[in-house]
Amino acid sequence: MNTTNTTNTTNATIINENDSVGVALADLAAGAQAAGVTLVDDIPQGHKFARADIRAGAHIIKYGNPIGSATCDIPAGAHVHVHNVRTNLKDVIEYTYKPKPSIMGEGGEEAPPRATRVTIDHFMGYAGEYGTIGTRNEIWVIPTVGCVNKTAEKLAEAGRRRYKETYAFTHPYGCSQVGEDQERTQNLLANLVMHPNAGGVLIVGLGCENNHVEEFKRVLALRYKGCEKMFGGRVRFLVAQDSADEFAEGEALLDGLAAEAERRSRIPFPLSKLCIGLKCGGSDGLSGITANPLVGAVSDRIVRNGGTTILTEVPEMFGAEHILMNRCENEALFGQTVALINDFKNYYISHGQEIYENPSPGNKDGGISTLEDKSLGCTQKGGKSPVRAVLRYGDTAAAHGLNLLEAPGNDLIAITALTCAGAQIILFTTGRGTPLGAPVPTLKIASNTRLASKKPGWIDFDAGRLVSGEAFDALADALYSDVIAVASGEAAAKNEANGYREIALFKDGVIL
Repeated sequence: MNTTNTTNTTNATIINENDSVGVALADLAAGAQAAGVTLVDDIPQGHKFARADIRAGAHIIKYGNPIGSATCDIPAGAHVHVHNVRTNLKDVIEYTYKPKPSIMGEGGEEAPPRATRVTIDHFMGYAGEYGTIGTRNEIWVIPTVGCVNKTAEKLAEAGRRRYKETYAFTHPYGCSQVGEDQERTQNLLANLVMHPNAGGVLIVGLGCENNHVEEFKRVLALRYKGCEKMFGGRVRFLVAQDSADEFAEGEALLDGLAAEAERRSRIPFPLSKLCIGLKCGGSDGLSGITANPLVGAVSDRIVRNGGTTILTEVPEMFGAEHILMNRCENEALFGQTVALINDFKNYYISHGQEIYENPSPGNKDGGISTLEDKSLGCTQKGGKSPVRAVLRYGDTAAAHGLNLLEAPGNDLIAITALTCAGAQIILFTTGRGTPLGAPVPTLKIASNTRLASKKPGWIDFDAGRLVSGEAFDALADALYSDVIAVASGEAAAKNEANGYREIALFKDGVIL
């Protein structure tokens, strides 16, 4: 979707001139006029209506692309939703590379930035290892195994008496796993340990688990060459079975980590050092009209300044994957993106699951009818930048620009994957609302003002103001400025203020 093609009336919008449906911007009653059509049904906010008669079997076009097919004749002005639309998605398919690496300019080159009143060229951050920069300076307590989760939580609670920003990130794994599944757990935990938002890390093990401390040290050393010099400094270890009093020993280690963290201070860094994760959850029919395009504009601005953005939720690319594939910088990246998509489809198939399963009940209530409908709105968070890297689950971002990351749509697993890929901040769009947060600041961008007004304790930014007539560029400027303020520690995300920080790891293997 190109937001400049969007046609708004006071109560409805036509996203693309080729669309066969319009979208209600407010609750509309049968008999009302909307985008030149007399409605024959009540149309809730975010839901679709037919712009003209649609024959059974015809494609339903939204965002200029098919989002499914009509299961019956649909008259002009009728409600278009799950009762009369079916998905067009199929199983694994073949793709052809039709390169359009960037649609920010003609001929593949990047166009100059749109006019903006934001002239910020740096943020205030903390120098980390390996050239990474933190937006926070916290102490993280990370268990190697779920058996010591409560120990980790109690230690973090005690540690906050000495250093306020001390947090535990618990999980149920680290033992009774084998092969790739155990490696996946170890790699994600290793990436957390080395995340630049952590000024100090206490790793807590039990002593008899598969992922015991000595084994985990080996994994750390393999993934991060030279990290052993941090052991006993920024990174410290506690084995509960080896300690007569793990709490006393753990608190002493946390005191030492607090001293390490207090040596760090914020200094200016160019925006090229920013890495921003892009995520949506609990979407509605306005997500692809307001919140996601705004986040896409911010993503493009980060990229233009040499920074990095990461788009994930592979199943929510199904139906829109061709757009991302054709924005790949070269054919090798195109092939990696094809594999990313088809591998996830095969994962679904291997578990007897249809890859085209409809979105969640909340998505449907908000007006999203098919997975294509959600995907075409969801992928707009990646803006218009070329795809410069494809990351597998557990990889960390190294290439500046837009990265695609392997992870499911599950909110908690996806934001953990983004954090572990190096995101210092996550932009999380939502039409339904959610309080959750990653270990890093997780800004919630509401797609509609109703949600922002109802849940001000959850929502950081109201993108629904676009519907009220506020200018797109002005709101993009405002969101961009908010991101830089959060990165510099001048503001906190609502998840931080609420103390909502947690992780979830993806599991697809045998538990012994």
